[in-house]
Formats: sequence, C-alpha cells, structure tokens
Amino acid sequence: MNICVFGASSERIDQSYKQRSFELGEALAGAGHTLIFGGGSRGLMGAVARGFKQGGGRVIGVAPKLFDVGDILLRECDEKIITEDMSSRKKKMMEMADAFVALPGGIGTYDELFEVMVEGQLEYHHKPIIVYNVNGFYDRLLDMLAYTAEEGFMRSYEAELYHVCSQADEAVRLLEEIR
Repeated sequence: MNICVFGASSERIDQSYKQRSFELGEALAGAGHTLIFGGGSRGLMGAVARGFKQGGGRVIGVAPKLFDVGDILLRECDEKIITEDMSSRKKKMMEMADAFVALPGGIGTYDELFEVMVEGQLEYHHKPIIVYNVNGFYDRLLDMLAYTAEEGFMRSYEAELYHVCSQADEAVRLLEEIR
C-alpha cells in the first residue's frame, strides 16, 4: 500500500518525536508499504523516510520546485516528483496514496490532515486516515473535534473518518484492518 505521511519539517522539536517517527517508518516498511511524503530531509518527514529506508521500504518524495535546492530534500528518495507549487504537491500525494498518516506537525500538517478528512467526508475517497498521536500531541485537537461535534458543527459519525493511535505496531495493524 502507498502510505502518505504528513509531518513536521522542523528541527526545533524534541528528539522523541523523531525517534517515534523513525520507528513508524521502519514498521510500515517492514509490513511491505511504500512511503509517499513531502520529500523533506528534516524533522519528522526526514525521520519517517529514514525509517522506511532502514526497514527496506520504497520512498517517494513529492515536493514543490521551490524546495528543490540545497539539502532541503532527502537525497535517499527512490523517486522524486517535483511539482509547481504546494497545492499541486498535495494533490499529487493524495492521488498516489492508498492511506494517510498524520505525524505531529504545524499548520502545513494540519492543512494536509484536514483536507484529506474533508475529501473523505465528501466521499471523494474512502482511504484510511490515521492520526499518529505521539506524546499526546493531538490530544487538544481531538478534544476540539469532539467539541465541534457536540456543538453540532460536525456530525458525530464524521469522527469515524479518522483513527487515532500512538504506537507504530498499532498504526500498522489499523492500516491492515481498515483498508
């Protein structure tokens, strides 16, 4: 399965996030999956890709041409796809993916996660979405989504669009069960 992973590119984060992302990549590769990701060499993007490589998996980086300079992109990608801009990058990753995993991240990760959730809600796809809740990172967002449903701004069944886990083996199991 092609697993699209969204996540931080920041280097300012606690190392435990990187370690857990690396472990996730290694576990997903060990289960025979391919990584589709934003192509970055830094942060959680770089960590999950290195984990995939360590686990013997195939790694496909999709990045806008703006980032195709210096050492921004991971050199070890098996394939690189360069797009015009961030919107076409996101669209390409979504087209190629059979499932999605959101690692901790910033507004770019939130944007990607919410777009795949909206597309699932509108039934443009029926692909699994996993929120990888390392160190409780997504707890507040998950609380906000629950509150959104409680207040009637979201139907409660829309929470079924995504699954939450915090361990690599759990993510692999969920992807196998819900695909």
